[in-house]
Amino acid sequence: MPCHMLLSHYSENLIEAGCDEAGRGCLAGPVFAAAVILPRDFSDPILTDSKQLSEKQRDRLRPVIESNAIAWAVASIDAGIIDEINILWASVLAMHHAVDQLTTRPELLLIDGNRFKPYFGIPHNCIVKGDEKFLSIAAASVLAKTYRDEFMCRIHSEYPAYGWNSNKGYPSEKHRNVITEIGITPYHRKTFRMLPATR
Repeated sequence: MPCHMLLSHYSENLIEAGCDEAGRGCLAGPVFAAAVILPRDFSDPILTDSKQLSEKQRDRLRPVIESNAIAWAVASIDAGIIDEINILWASVLAMHHAVDQLTTRPELLLIDGNRFKPYFGIPHNCIVKGDEKFLSIAAASVLAKTYRDEFMCRIHSEYPAYGWNSNKGYPSEKHRNVITEIGITPYHRKTFRMLPATR
């Protein structure tokens, strides 16, 4: 979806932060979330949901978002906490931590998805497929995805057998088969089902 079809704002007058996460469906690694406040006049011809972009496009967009945003922040929650509170609430907690770090306080949070726990003192709206509808949420999706991918490539050197530099912790056939063969690492989410690939 081209940029001109994404909306620049939800409200007329409030300072809005778009929030999104990356890594909910992974077997290993933290879940990352980002919060982004964009100027009302921000635009980019390719910005949309990070899942619809190539790695090259996401990497091009990241510095554009960071240099043009009024404020932005990225946070993560590791596998141990994910196992304690479950992936949904870990994703929400990561969003809260990202909002905590914003240098400009938003007056409204735009949340990708349909579940969220209220952030103290700031109203929110949950928007299903919000990363395909609002520029600020799309920008947050790009930051969350690129920072998470960077992290997974970094820890790949610790456990290269799992192929995290390519699968980024998602349940690819190789990843599941290696789990079956040699077990899991401290980065794995122990409460997730880790089935070997069906042959």
